[in-house]
This record gives sequence, C-alpha cells and structure tokens, in this order.
Amino acid sequence: VLSYIAIHKEDRAGMITFAEKPDTYIKASRRTNQIQLLLESLYSQQTTFGETDFSSLCVLLSQHAVRRSLMIIYTNFTSLSSMNRQLDYLIQLSHSHRVLVVFFEDSEVNEYVTERSQSMEDYYKHVIAEKTIYEKRLIVSTLLRHGIYSLLTTPQHLSVDVINKYLEMKARQMF
Repeated sequence: VLSYIAIHKEDRAGMITFAEKPDTYIKASRRTNQIQLLLESLYSQQTTFGETDFSSLCVLLSQHAVRRSLMIIYTNFTSLSSMNRQLDYLIQLSHSHRVLVVFFEDSEVNEYVTERSQSMEDYYKHVIAEKTIYEKRLIVSTLLRHGIYSLLTTPQHLSVDVINKYLEMKARQMF
C-alpha cells in the first residue's frame, strides 16, 4: 500500500530485503508494473531468523542508490543493545539518505503492564515488561539524537502509521 501511494504521489518505490545477506533488490521506479514486482517479491519472502547484517545493506545501497532517498527500514529491535549493534550502519545510511526505522511495540507486553500484580513473581515480570517498554522508547530517542527518524508501532497499526509518517515527511519536504 505504501508503494502504491508513493507512486501515485510521483515518488519512486523500490525494495531491498536482507537478513544475513541481501536477498532481493528491486530498483526504485514509477513504472506501471512496479507494484506487481514488489508484491510478487514480498509474497515469496521467507524468514531466516538469522542476525541481520546492516553492513551488507550499506554496501548494496552505496552501489545502487546514489540519489538521496527515503529509506524505510522495517526491523524489530528487541533491546537497546540490539539497536546499538546496528547504529553505526544506520548513521552511515543517514549521511546519504533520509532514514526511517520502523519497529514494533509488543501489544501483549503493554497490556500486561496495565494489569495489577498478584504475586511477587508477577511484580518481577512487571518490572521486566516495563523495562522492555522503556528500552523501546529509549531506542526512539537514541535514533532521533543521531538524525534517524523512527516509528514505534503495533503490528495492527503498521500500515496506517507508516503511510501517515510517509505523508507527513513528504509534506515537510524531508526527502
């Protein structure tokens, strides 16, 4: 949906998928069949559950994406340390492109925190859940401090939130 809107707003849409190494590269374009190419590629994606190699993304983009672009990176930083392992690469990307990192809040953790503790074990679980929520917010502020935009959203609100962020950034002429 985002690509469809971007193309209709006279932007180009492309895609790179990567995990341990780059997997799919579809050059950004406004061609009439671009949406079909993107959909077919997304449909065939398989999760590998491996460690994501952001360095390979940097190399690929330095070779193929020479014009300043909006790069929307969908990932899921589970902790501040997982984000810190990739921060240098995100900073490197942000020197050449506008970067928006999209990652997820855990709705179940958020709901759990609102429940009242019934035992000492529940109390400890609440503390861990609150720490998880705090770390997600800290990731957002850390990225912004380095000039990297982020969107922390739930999977249920992903499409609407990403489209709204894209439209906001476009209206503010940020890319």
